Amino acid sequence: MSNSGTDLEKAARALEDISDLPRDEWCEEIEAFCDPLGYYEPLSASHSAAFLDEKPRLLVSFDTYERTTERTQKGYPQGMMLAAHNGWSSLTLINHGSDAESWFRGPEIYRYFDRLVDDGFFEDFDQVVFYGAGPCGYAAAAYSVVAPGATVIAVAPQATLEGRLSSWDTRFPGTRHMDFTSRYGFAPDMLDGAEKAYVLYDPKVTEDAMHAALFHQPHVTRMPLRHFGSDPEYEMMEMGALSPLLIAAMEGRLDQRAVTRAMRNRRKNTGYMRRVLADLSPTERPVLTALLCRHVLKKHKSATRFRRAYEAAKAKLDERGITLAQKEDA
Repeated sequence: MSNSGTDLEKAARALEDISDLPRDEWCEEIEAFCDPLGYYEPLSASHSAAFLDEKPRLLVSFDTYERTTERTQKGYPQGMMLAAHNGWSSLTLINHGSDAESWFRGPEIYRYFDRLVDDGFFEDFDQVVFYGAGPCGYAAAAYSVVAPGATVIAVAPQATLEGRLSSWDTRFPGTRHMDFTSRYGFAPDMLDGAEKAYVLYDPKVTEDAMHAALFHQPHVTRMPLRHFGSDPEYEMMEMGALSPLLIAAMEGRLDQRAVTRAMRNRRKNTGYMRRVLADLSPTERPVLTALLCRHVLKKHKSATRFRRAYEAAKAKLDERGITLAQKEDA
């Protein structure tokens, strides 16, 4: 099934937009793309696996129909396309069922990974990276146990939704009767075989911070992303940060510096800047508020919220007889 990276990249670039297709037709298009280059395998009524073969590096990612069709340019899974454009193999686990099935729990999926282990599938690759976000981040961590020595990147993952351990997380009522205690269950424990794991989350989102705290092994690095909100993956995609992170992980150079560099464009991201502004007060922290708003207004002159906050902060500084120039010089 081996194909040159050039052939795979050309095939990816030639794809039509499938983001508006119904689920069944969407799955058929994914299958049509994968068949000549790897395989597409239904695992259950709601899950499938898509493999594209381009050794020696493998990106294993988890995605959903809704997330993919809403967020990617042509409606194909993010991990699959990123791997294709970088000359990597990709194994994409896809949920095309309900939201409650986004954690990839089920015997059909267990058996699929068991079979990969029995066949020595992961031993054919020099480098393996698991990636996912939210429920898919849980799955990336949980199933990484099948590939000892892998690197794992989980964005705002749940550690578990088993009632006795996570009764404080009430965001997903549809998972109340799901099994998180049997095989591939408690995600932090499943990371024991990973070489390195990175958990990215916004510490101001209480539930995400509490889940992140459960990933506490020495080889796990927790990376707070302040002001990225409850959906950090979306913000990372918007600012072009996700691709550099996965490339750094695949090349074995992912660290705090690489994360900081990848997030550099956050200062141009409106959603991020709004959340920073929400943490400031024009009357209590007028200098920082004014500087932030002035930065945004240079590029977005019609940003009404920032304009009002800037004027309120300036009025407070005028009351105190302070100018921004004085503070900048200081």
